[in-house]
Amino acid sequence: MPPFEVAYALQITDQLANILRSLGGLGPEIFLALALAGLVVADLILGYKKATHHRRTLYALAAVSLLVTGLLVIGQASRPEEFLFNSLLFLDGQAVFFKCIVTGAALVAVLHAWLLPTPAPRRMPLDWLPLLLGLLFGLLLMTMAVNLLTIYLSLELVSLSSYMLTGLATDRKASEGGIKYLLFGAVSSAIMLYGISLLYGLTGTLDLTSAVVESELTRNGPYVVFMAGFLVLVGLFFKLSLVPFHAWTPDTYEAAPTPVVAFFSVAPKAAALLVLMRVLTALPVSFQTPMAVLALASITLGNLSALRQTDAKRLLAYSTIAHAGFLLVGLVAFNQAGFEAATFYVATYLFINMAAFLLIDVLARTNGGRLTLADFSGLGSRQPLLSLALTVVMIALTGLPPTVGFTAKLLAFSALWQAYQEVGDPWLLALFTLGLLNAVVSLFYYLRLPFLLYFREPAAPAQNTENTPLHPFTPSPLHTLLALALTFPILLFFFRPDWLMVWISSL
Repeated sequence: MPPFEVAYALQITDQLANILRSLGGLGPEIFLALALAGLVVADLILGYKKATHHRRTLYALAAVSLLVTGLLVIGQASRPEEFLFNSLLFLDGQAVFFKCIVTGAALVAVLHAWLLPTPAPRRMPLDWLPLLLGLLFGLLLMTMAVNLLTIYLSLELVSLSSYMLTGLATDRKASEGGIKYLLFGAVSSAIMLYGISLLYGLTGTLDLTSAVVESELTRNGPYVVFMAGFLVLVGLFFKLSLVPFHAWTPDTYEAAPTPVVAFFSVAPKAAALLVLMRVLTALPVSFQTPMAVLALASITLGNLSALRQTDAKRLLAYSTIAHAGFLLVGLVAFNQAGFEAATFYVATYLFINMAAFLLIDVLARTNGGRLTLADFSGLGSRQPLLSLALTVVMIALTGLPPTVGFTAKLLAFSALWQAYQEVGDPWLLALFTLGLLNAVVSLFYYLRLPFLLYFREPAAPAQNTENTPLHPFTPSPLHTLLALALTFPILLFFFRPDWLMVWISSL
Protein backbone atom coordinates (compact mmCIF):
# COMPACT_ATOMS: atom_id res chain seq x y z
CA MET A 1 0.00 0.00 0.00
CA PRO A 2 1.43 3.41 -0.95
CA PRO A 3 2.47 5.68 1.98
CA PHE A 4 -0.22 8.28 1.32
CA GLU A 5 -2.90 5.54 1.40
CA VAL A 6 -1.56 4.28 4.72
CA ALA A 7 -1.66 7.81 6.14
CA TYR A 8 -5.20 8.31 4.83
CA ALA A 9 -6.33 5.01 6.37
CA LEU A 10 -4.82 6.00 9.70
CA GLN A 11 -6.54 9.37 9.51
CA ILE A 12 -9.93 7.74 8.87
CA THR A 13 -9.31 5.35 11.77
CA ASP A 14 -8.48 8.26 14.09
CA GLN A 15 -11.60 10.12 13.01
CA LEU A 16 -13.84 7.10 13.63
CA ALA A 17 -12.24 6.63 17.04
CA ASN A 18 -12.88 10.30 17.85
CA ILE A 19 -16.52 10.00 16.76
CA LEU A 20 -17.10 6.90 18.89
CA ARG A 21 -15.45 8.53 21.89
CA SER A 22 -17.49 11.72 21.38
CA LEU A 23 -20.77 9.81 21.36
CA GLY A 24 -20.14 9.03 25.02
CA GLY A 25 -20.51 12.74 25.78
CA LEU A 26 -23.88 12.97 24.04
CA GLY A 27 -25.88 10.66 26.31
CA PRO A 28 -28.73 13.14 27.01
CA GLU A 29 -28.94 14.22 23.36
CA ILE A 30 -29.02 10.64 22.04
CA PHE A 31 -31.70 9.66 24.54
CA LEU A 32 -33.73 12.78 23.70
CA ALA A 33 -33.58 11.99 19.97
CA LEU A 34 -34.79 8.42 20.64
CA ALA A 35 -37.53 9.74 22.93
CA LEU A 36 -38.66 12.16 20.23
CA ALA A 37 -38.95 9.33 17.70
CA GLY A 38 -40.72 7.15 20.25
CA LEU A 39 -43.20 9.91 21.04
CA VAL A 40 -44.09 10.28 17.35
CA VAL A 41 -44.59 6.50 17.00
CA ALA A 42 -46.69 6.38 20.17
CA ASP A 43 -48.85 9.22 18.85
CA LEU A 44 -49.44 7.36 15.58
CA ILE A 45 -50.31 4.09 17.32
CA LEU A 46 -52.61 5.64 19.92
CA GLY A 47 -54.27 7.83 17.29
CA TYR A 48 -54.86 4.83 15.02
CA LYS A 49 -56.38 2.81 17.86
CA LYS A 50 -58.34 5.85 19.07
CA ALA A 51 -57.17 5.18 22.61
CA THR A 52 -59.16 6.75 25.43
CA HIS A 53 -56.11 8.07 27.27
CA HIS A 54 -54.26 9.26 24.18
CA ARG A 55 -53.45 12.75 25.45
CA ARG A 56 -52.60 11.67 28.99
CA THR A 57 -50.25 8.94 27.79
CA LEU A 58 -48.31 11.22 25.47
CA TYR A 59 -47.91 13.89 28.13
CA ALA A 60 -46.72 11.29 30.61
CA LEU A 61 -44.19 9.94 28.08
CA ALA A 62 -42.94 13.46 27.34
CA ALA A 63 -42.59 14.33 31.04
CA VAL A 64 -40.76 11.09 31.82
CA SER A 65 -38.46 11.60 28.82
CA LEU A 66 -37.56 15.09 30.02
CA LEU A 67 -37.02 13.86 33.56
CA VAL A 68 -34.64 11.13 32.36
CA THR A 69 -32.86 13.65 30.13
CA GLY A 70 -32.36 15.90 33.14
CA LEU A 71 -30.91 13.05 35.18
CA LEU A 72 -28.52 12.20 32.35
CA VAL A 73 -27.46 15.84 32.18
CA ILE A 74 -26.78 15.92 35.92
CA GLY A 75 -24.73 12.75 35.48
CA GLN A 76 -22.48 14.61 33.05
CA ALA A 77 -21.33 16.92 35.86
CA SER A 78 -18.82 14.27 36.93
CA ARG A 79 -17.26 13.98 33.44
CA PRO A 80 -13.99 15.80 32.74
CA GLU A 81 -13.99 18.73 30.33
CA GLU A 82 -13.58 17.47 26.78
CA PHE A 83 -13.94 18.45 23.15
CA LEU A 84 -16.32 16.38 21.07
CA PHE A 85 -16.19 15.68 17.32
CA ASN A 86 -12.89 17.46 16.70
CA SER A 87 -13.70 20.67 18.59
CA LEU A 88 -17.22 21.07 17.18
CA LEU A 89 -18.65 20.81 20.70
CA PHE A 90 -17.20 21.37 24.15
CA LEU A 91 -18.64 19.67 27.25
CA ASP A 92 -17.76 21.49 30.45
CA GLY A 93 -19.37 22.59 33.69
CA GLN A 94 -20.99 25.64 32.09
CA ALA A 95 -22.63 23.50 29.41
CA VAL A 96 -23.99 21.10 32.03
CA PHE A 97 -25.35 23.97 34.15
CA PHE A 98 -27.18 25.59 31.24
CA LYS A 99 -28.43 22.19 30.08
CA CYS A 100 -30.09 21.82 33.46
CA ILE A 101 -31.80 25.20 33.02
CA VAL A 102 -33.23 24.51 29.56
CA THR A 103 -34.30 20.95 30.45
CA GLY A 104 -36.00 22.18 33.61
CA ALA A 105 -37.85 24.84 31.61
CA ALA A 106 -39.07 22.21 29.13
CA LEU A 107 -40.32 19.96 31.95
CA VAL A 108 -42.23 22.82 33.58
CA ALA A 109 -43.77 23.78 30.21
CA VAL A 110 -45.02 20.20 29.68
CA LEU A 111 -46.48 20.04 33.20
CA HIS A 112 -48.09 23.45 32.66
CA ALA A 113 -49.79 22.34 29.44
CA TRP A 114 -50.72 18.93 30.92
CA LEU A 115 -52.45 20.41 33.97
CA LEU A 116 -53.95 23.37 32.10
CA PRO A 117 -55.02 22.26 28.62
CA THR A 118 -55.71 25.17 26.28
CA PRO A 119 -59.45 25.40 25.56
CA ALA A 120 -60.81 25.25 22.00
CA PRO A 121 -60.43 26.79 19.45
CA ARG A 122 -56.81 27.53 20.48
CA ARG A 123 -56.05 24.04 21.74
CA MET A 124 -52.58 22.86 20.80
CA PRO A 125 -52.42 19.60 18.86
CA LEU A 126 -50.31 16.90 20.44
CA ASP A 127 -47.72 17.48 17.73
CA TRP A 128 -46.31 20.23 19.92
CA LEU A 129 -44.66 17.70 22.24
CA PRO A 130 -42.21 16.28 19.63
CA LEU A 131 -41.54 19.84 18.47
CA LEU A 132 -40.69 20.84 22.02
CA LEU A 133 -38.29 17.92 22.34
CA GLY A 134 -36.72 18.89 19.02
CA LEU A 135 -36.31 22.47 20.21
CA LEU A 136 -34.73 21.22 23.44
CA PHE A 137 -32.35 19.04 21.40
CA GLY A 138 -31.16 22.16 19.57
CA LEU A 139 -30.73 24.03 22.86
CA LEU A 140 -28.64 21.23 24.36
CA LEU A 141 -26.35 21.40 21.34
CA MET A 142 -26.18 25.21 21.62
CA THR A 143 -24.86 25.00 25.18
CA MET A 144 -21.90 22.94 23.92
CA ALA A 145 -21.30 24.70 20.60
CA VAL A 146 -17.86 26.32 20.25
CA ASN A 147 -17.63 26.18 16.47
CA LEU A 148 -19.41 28.77 14.34
CA LEU A 149 -20.89 25.99 12.21
CA THR A 150 -22.43 24.12 15.16
CA ILE A 151 -23.60 27.42 16.67
CA TYR A 152 -25.44 28.30 13.49
CA LEU A 153 -26.92 24.82 12.90
CA SER A 154 -28.14 24.42 16.48
CA LEU A 155 -29.57 27.94 16.44
CA GLU A 156 -31.45 27.16 13.23
CA LEU A 157 -32.85 23.95 14.74
CA VAL A 158 -34.10 25.98 17.69
CA SER A 159 -35.55 28.66 15.40
CA LEU A 160 -37.41 26.28 13.09
CA SER A 161 -38.98 24.46 16.02
CA SER A 162 -39.94 27.80 17.58
CA TYR A 163 -41.65 29.02 14.40
CA MET A 164 -43.77 25.88 14.20
CA LEU A 165 -44.67 25.96 17.89
CA THR A 166 -45.84 29.56 17.57
CA GLY A 167 -48.13 28.91 14.61
CA LEU A 168 -49.32 25.46 15.65
CA ALA A 169 -52.72 26.60 16.92
CA THR A 170 -55.50 26.82 14.34
CA ASP A 171 -56.59 30.44 14.82
CA ARG A 172 -55.54 33.45 12.77
CA LYS A 173 -53.64 35.18 15.56
CA ALA A 174 -51.29 32.20 15.94
CA SER A 175 -50.65 32.10 12.20
CA GLU A 176 -49.84 35.82 12.09
CA GLY A 177 -47.55 35.53 15.10
CA GLY A 178 -45.74 32.56 13.57
CA ILE A 179 -45.22 34.32 10.23
CA LYS A 180 -43.91 37.48 11.91
CA TYR A 181 -41.55 35.39 14.01
CA LEU A 182 -40.38 33.53 10.88
CA LEU A 183 -39.71 36.71 8.89
CA PHE A 184 -37.70 38.41 11.62
CA GLY A 185 -35.86 35.16 12.32
CA ALA A 186 -34.97 34.64 8.68
CA VAL A 187 -33.49 38.13 8.41
CA SER A 188 -31.41 37.75 11.59
CA SER A 189 -30.26 34.29 10.47
CA ALA A 190 -29.10 35.65 7.11
CA ILE A 191 -27.20 38.49 8.79
CA MET A 192 -25.55 36.05 11.19
CA LEU A 193 -24.53 33.72 8.36
CA TYR A 194 -22.97 36.63 6.50
CA GLY A 195 -20.99 37.55 9.61
CA ILE A 196 -19.81 33.93 9.97
CA SER A 197 -18.60 33.96 6.36
CA LEU A 198 -16.65 37.17 7.04
CA LEU A 199 -14.99 35.72 10.13
CA TYR A 200 -14.11 32.57 8.21
CA GLY A 201 -12.60 34.66 5.45
CA LEU A 202 -10.52 36.61 7.98
CA THR A 203 -9.29 33.61 9.97
CA GLY A 204 -9.61 30.52 7.77
CA THR A 205 -11.28 28.60 10.60
CA LEU A 206 -14.69 28.26 12.26
CA ASP A 207 -13.30 26.96 15.55
CA LEU A 208 -13.63 29.68 18.20
CA THR A 209 -11.25 27.83 20.54
CA SER A 210 -8.41 27.86 18.04
CA ALA A 211 -5.46 30.20 18.66
CA VAL A 212 -5.62 31.06 14.96
CA VAL A 213 -8.77 33.12 15.54
CA GLU A 214 -7.07 35.70 17.75
CA SER A 215 -3.77 35.76 15.85
CA GLU A 216 -5.44 36.28 12.46
CA LEU A 217 -8.04 38.79 13.63
CA THR A 218 -5.41 40.98 15.31
CA ARG A 219 -3.78 41.38 11.90
CA ASN A 220 -6.90 43.17 10.65
CA GLY A 221 -8.28 46.55 11.55
CA PRO A 222 -10.43 46.67 14.72
CA TYR A 223 -13.42 48.08 12.84
CA VAL A 224 -13.37 45.18 10.36
CA VAL A 225 -13.26 42.65 13.19
CA PHE A 226 -15.93 44.54 15.11
CA MET A 227 -18.30 44.61 12.13
CA ALA A 228 -17.86 40.90 11.37
CA GLY A 229 -18.30 40.01 15.05
CA PHE A 230 -21.37 42.20 15.44
CA LEU A 231 -23.06 40.55 12.44
CA VAL A 232 -22.45 37.15 14.03
CA LEU A 233 -23.98 38.35 17.30
CA VAL A 234 -27.20 39.51 15.60
CA GLY A 235 -28.66 35.99 15.66
CA LEU A 236 -28.03 35.79 19.41
CA PHE A 237 -29.47 39.26 20.01
CA PHE A 238 -32.60 38.09 18.19
CA LYS A 239 -32.97 35.10 20.52
CA LEU A 240 -32.42 37.32 23.54
CA SER A 241 -35.08 39.83 22.31
CA LEU A 242 -32.66 42.72 22.59
CA VAL A 243 -33.46 46.10 21.05
CA PRO A 244 -33.58 46.62 18.06
CA PHE A 245 -34.15 42.90 17.37
CA HIS A 246 -37.19 42.69 19.64
CA ALA A 247 -40.12 43.62 17.37
CA TRP A 248 -41.35 40.02 17.04
CA THR A 249 -41.62 39.44 20.79
CA PRO A 250 -44.98 41.02 21.83
CA ASP A 251 -47.00 39.62 18.92
CA THR A 252 -45.40 36.17 19.19
CA TYR A 253 -45.94 35.99 22.93
CA GLU A 254 -49.57 37.05 22.54
CA ALA A 255 -50.19 34.54 19.73
CA ALA A 256 -48.51 31.42 21.14
CA PRO A 257 -50.09 29.27 23.88
CA THR A 258 -48.99 30.27 27.38
CA PRO A 259 -46.88 27.14 28.16
CA VAL A 260 -44.96 27.66 24.91
CA VAL A 261 -44.45 31.35 25.65
CA ALA A 262 -43.20 30.53 29.15
CA PHE A 263 -40.60 28.21 27.62
CA PHE A 264 -39.62 30.80 24.99
CA SER A 265 -39.07 33.40 27.69
CA VAL A 266 -36.41 31.36 29.49
CA ALA A 267 -34.76 28.46 27.63
CA PRO A 268 -33.61 30.02 24.31
CA LYS A 269 -32.36 33.07 26.21
CA ALA A 270 -30.32 30.92 28.58
CA ALA A 271 -28.62 29.00 25.76
CA ALA A 272 -28.06 32.20 23.74
CA LEU A 273 -26.49 33.86 26.78
CA LEU A 274 -23.89 31.10 27.12
CA VAL A 275 -23.06 31.21 23.39
CA LEU A 276 -22.80 35.00 23.64
CA MET A 277 -20.28 34.67 26.49
CA ARG A 278 -18.14 32.29 24.44
CA VAL A 279 -18.21 34.36 21.26
CA LEU A 280 -17.36 37.61 23.07
CA THR A 281 -14.40 36.05 24.88
CA ALA A 282 -13.08 34.60 21.59
CA LEU A 283 -13.02 37.90 19.68
CA PRO A 284 -9.98 40.17 20.27
CA VAL A 285 -11.99 43.41 20.21
CA SER A 286 -13.99 45.03 23.00
CA PHE A 287 -17.78 45.01 22.68
CA GLN A 288 -18.23 46.61 26.09
CA THR A 289 -19.58 49.98 24.95
CA PRO A 290 -22.00 48.73 22.24
CA MET A 291 -23.25 46.01 24.60
CA ALA A 292 -23.88 48.67 27.26
CA VAL A 293 -25.88 50.71 24.74
CA LEU A 294 -27.95 47.65 23.73
CA ALA A 295 -28.59 46.73 27.37
CA LEU A 296 -29.68 50.27 28.26
CA ALA A 297 -31.93 50.54 25.20
CA SER A 298 -33.58 47.19 25.95
CA ILE A 299 -34.18 48.00 29.60
CA THR A 300 -35.61 51.44 28.84
CA LEU A 301 -37.79 50.51 25.87
CA GLY A 302 -39.06 47.34 27.54
CA ASN A 303 -40.08 49.16 30.70
CA LEU A 304 -41.64 52.19 29.01
CA SER A 305 -43.60 50.00 26.58
CA ALA A 306 -44.86 47.76 29.39
CA LEU A 307 -46.33 50.77 31.20
CA ARG A 308 -49.19 51.11 28.69
CA GLN A 309 -50.05 47.44 28.19
CA THR A 310 -53.49 46.13 29.09
CA ASP A 311 -52.90 42.47 28.18
CA ALA A 312 -51.02 40.33 30.71
CA LYS A 313 -49.05 38.34 28.10
CA ARG A 314 -47.98 41.44 26.21
CA LEU A 315 -46.93 43.03 29.50
CA LEU A 316 -44.73 40.02 30.25
CA ALA A 317 -43.41 40.12 26.67
CA TYR A 318 -42.08 43.65 27.18
CA SER A 319 -40.89 42.55 30.60
CA THR A 320 -38.71 39.88 28.97
CA ILE A 321 -37.22 42.55 26.68
CA ALA A 322 -36.29 44.62 29.73
CA HIS A 323 -34.90 41.60 31.56
CA ALA A 324 -32.82 40.69 28.51
CA GLY A 325 -31.13 44.04 29.05
CA PHE A 326 -30.61 43.24 32.72
CA LEU A 327 -29.09 39.90 31.68
CA LEU A 328 -26.50 41.84 29.66
CA VAL A 329 -25.52 44.00 32.63
CA GLY A 330 -23.29 41.27 34.01
CA LEU A 331 -21.81 40.53 30.58
CA VAL A 332 -21.06 44.21 29.99
CA ALA A 333 -18.80 44.16 33.06
CA PHE A 334 -16.52 41.69 31.22
CA ASN A 335 -15.10 40.25 34.43
CA GLN A 336 -15.48 37.03 36.36
CA ALA A 337 -17.99 38.53 38.79
CA GLY A 338 -20.09 39.77 35.89
CA PHE A 339 -20.22 36.41 34.14
CA GLU A 340 -21.16 34.71 37.39
CA ALA A 341 -23.85 37.34 38.03
CA ALA A 342 -25.32 36.84 34.55
CA THR A 343 -25.39 33.07 35.10
CA PHE A 344 -27.06 33.51 38.50
CA TYR A 345 -29.58 35.89 36.92
CA VAL A 346 -30.64 33.49 34.18
CA ALA A 347 -30.80 30.54 36.59
CA THR A 348 -33.17 32.33 38.96
CA TYR A 349 -35.08 33.86 36.05
CA LEU A 350 -36.15 30.28 35.24
CA PHE A 351 -38.27 30.10 38.39
CA ILE A 352 -39.49 33.69 38.25
CA ASN A 353 -40.74 33.78 34.67
CA MET A 354 -42.10 30.22 34.50
CA ALA A 355 -44.04 30.95 37.71
CA ALA A 356 -45.31 34.27 36.30
CA PHE A 357 -46.81 32.71 33.16
CA LEU A 358 -48.24 29.75 35.06
CA LEU A 359 -49.91 31.90 37.72
CA ILE A 360 -51.33 34.35 35.20
CA ASP A 361 -52.72 31.44 33.18
CA VAL A 362 -54.33 29.81 36.22
CA LEU A 363 -55.80 33.03 37.64
CA ALA A 364 -57.10 34.13 34.23
CA ARG A 365 -58.97 30.84 33.85
CA THR A 366 -60.75 31.37 37.15
CA ASN A 367 -62.43 34.35 35.48
CA GLY A 368 -63.16 32.78 32.11
CA GLY A 369 -59.67 32.79 30.60
CA ARG A 370 -59.39 36.49 29.78
CA LEU A 371 -55.86 37.91 30.04
CA THR A 372 -56.80 41.61 30.21
CA LEU A 373 -55.30 43.15 33.33
CA ALA A 374 -58.66 44.48 34.50
CA ASP A 375 -60.00 40.92 34.61
CA PHE A 376 -57.63 40.09 37.48
CA SER A 377 -59.49 42.54 39.72
CA GLY A 378 -60.69 41.09 43.00
CA LEU A 379 -59.15 37.65 42.52
CA GLY A 380 -57.09 38.08 45.69
CA SER A 381 -60.06 37.20 47.89
CA ARG A 382 -61.19 34.32 45.66
CA GLN A 383 -57.75 32.74 45.19
CA PRO A 384 -55.67 33.97 48.15
CA LEU A 385 -52.77 31.49 47.89
CA LEU A 386 -52.25 31.83 44.14
CA SER A 387 -52.64 35.61 44.34
CA LEU A 388 -50.01 35.75 47.09
CA ALA A 389 -47.66 33.68 44.92
CA LEU A 390 -48.21 36.02 41.95
CA THR A 391 -47.48 39.00 44.20
CA VAL A 392 -44.16 37.42 45.21
CA VAL A 393 -43.33 36.83 41.54
CA MET A 394 -44.14 40.43 40.58
CA ILE A 395 -41.94 41.71 43.42
CA ALA A 396 -39.14 39.43 42.15
CA LEU A 397 -39.51 40.75 38.60
CA THR A 398 -39.24 44.28 39.99
CA GLY A 399 -36.08 43.33 41.89
CA LEU A 400 -37.16 44.02 45.46
CA PRO A 401 -36.38 42.05 48.63
CA PRO A 402 -37.10 39.51 50.02
CA THR A 403 -36.91 37.81 46.60
CA VAL A 404 -34.03 36.48 44.54
CA GLY A 405 -34.77 39.12 41.90
CA PHE A 406 -33.15 41.65 44.24
CA THR A 407 -30.08 39.43 44.72
CA ALA A 408 -29.68 38.89 40.97
CA LYS A 409 -29.79 42.62 40.20
CA LEU A 410 -27.48 43.40 43.13
CA LEU A 411 -24.83 40.99 41.85
CA ALA A 412 -25.11 42.24 38.26
CA PHE A 413 -24.89 45.96 39.10
CA SER A 414 -22.11 45.37 41.64
CA ALA A 415 -20.03 43.74 38.90
CA LEU A 416 -20.88 46.62 36.56
CA TRP A 417 -19.79 49.22 39.12
CA GLN A 418 -16.52 47.35 39.63
CA ALA A 419 -15.93 47.39 35.87
CA TYR A 420 -16.67 51.13 35.68
CA GLN A 421 -14.12 51.86 38.40
CA GLU A 422 -11.52 49.91 36.42
CA VAL A 423 -12.08 51.31 32.90
CA GLY A 424 -13.98 54.58 33.49
CA ASP A 425 -16.26 54.16 30.45
CA PRO A 426 -19.10 56.73 30.77
CA TRP A 427 -21.52 54.32 29.08
CA LEU A 428 -21.03 51.92 31.98
CA LEU A 429 -21.95 54.69 34.41
CA ALA A 430 -25.00 55.56 32.27
CA LEU A 431 -26.08 51.91 32.29
CA PHE A 432 -25.58 51.73 36.05
CA THR A 433 -27.59 54.84 36.92
CA LEU A 434 -30.33 54.62 34.30
CA GLY A 435 -30.63 50.87 34.80
CA LEU A 436 -31.37 51.37 38.49
CA LEU A 437 -33.84 54.15 37.65
CA ASN A 438 -35.58 51.78 35.25
CA ALA A 439 -35.99 49.31 38.09
CA VAL A 440 -38.00 52.03 39.84
CA VAL A 441 -40.07 52.62 36.68
CA SER A 442 -40.92 48.91 36.54
CA LEU A 443 -42.68 49.25 39.91
CA PHE A 444 -45.57 51.01 38.19
CA TYR A 445 -46.53 48.07 35.98
CA TYR A 446 -45.31 45.05 37.95
CA LEU A 447 -47.23 46.08 41.07
CA ARG A 448 -50.32 46.90 39.04
CA LEU A 449 -51.35 43.24 39.13
CA PRO A 450 -51.13 42.89 42.96
CA PHE A 451 -53.02 46.19 43.26
CA LEU A 452 -55.83 44.86 41.06
CA LEU A 453 -55.88 41.53 42.88
CA TYR A 454 -56.40 43.06 46.32
CA PHE A 455 -57.74 46.61 45.94
CA ARG A 456 -60.27 46.44 43.12
CA GLU A 457 -63.74 44.98 42.89
CA PRO A 458 -64.07 41.66 40.98
CA ALA A 459 -64.61 41.95 37.24
CA ALA A 460 -67.79 40.70 35.60
CA PRO A 461 -67.70 37.00 34.61
CA ALA A 462 -66.56 36.32 31.07
CA GLN A 463 -69.26 35.63 28.48
CA ASN A 464 -69.22 33.14 25.63
CA THR A 465 -70.61 33.70 22.14
CA GLU A 466 -74.18 33.24 23.41
CA ASN A 467 -73.63 35.97 26.06
CA THR A 468 -73.92 33.47 28.90
CA PRO A 469 -71.29 33.24 31.65
CA LEU A 470 -68.49 30.77 31.05
CA HIS A 471 -68.12 27.90 33.52
CA PRO A 472 -65.68 29.06 36.23
CA PHE A 473 -62.38 27.23 36.53
CA THR A 474 -61.36 25.97 39.97
CA PRO A 475 -57.63 25.29 40.37
CA SER A 476 -56.82 21.82 41.63
CA PRO A 477 -54.23 21.02 44.33
CA LEU A 478 -51.84 20.02 41.54
CA HIS A 479 -52.05 23.50 40.00
CA THR A 480 -51.33 25.07 43.38
CA LEU A 481 -48.51 22.63 44.09
CA LEU A 482 -46.74 23.38 40.79
CA ALA A 483 -47.14 27.14 41.32
CA LEU A 484 -45.75 26.97 44.86
CA ALA A 485 -42.88 24.70 43.75
CA LEU A 486 -41.80 27.45 41.33
CA THR A 487 -42.38 30.28 43.80
CA PHE A 488 -40.55 28.75 46.78
CA PRO A 489 -37.02 28.99 45.23
CA ILE A 490 -37.66 32.70 44.55
CA LEU A 491 -37.71 33.26 48.32
CA LEU A 492 -35.21 30.52 49.21
CA PHE A 493 -32.36 31.82 47.05
CA PHE A 494 -32.77 35.31 48.50
CA PHE A 495 -31.84 33.99 51.93
CA ARG A 496 -29.38 31.37 50.67
CA PRO A 497 -27.91 32.58 47.36
CA ASP A 498 -24.66 30.80 48.24
CA TRP A 499 -26.29 27.44 47.51
CA LEU A 500 -26.45 28.44 43.85
CA MET A 501 -23.37 30.67 43.69
CA VAL A 502 -21.08 27.91 44.95
CA TRP A 503 -22.09 25.78 41.98
CA ILE A 504 -21.76 28.69 39.55
CA SER A 505 -18.33 29.68 40.89
CA SER A 506 -17.05 26.15 40.35
CA LEU A 507 -17.97 26.11 36.62
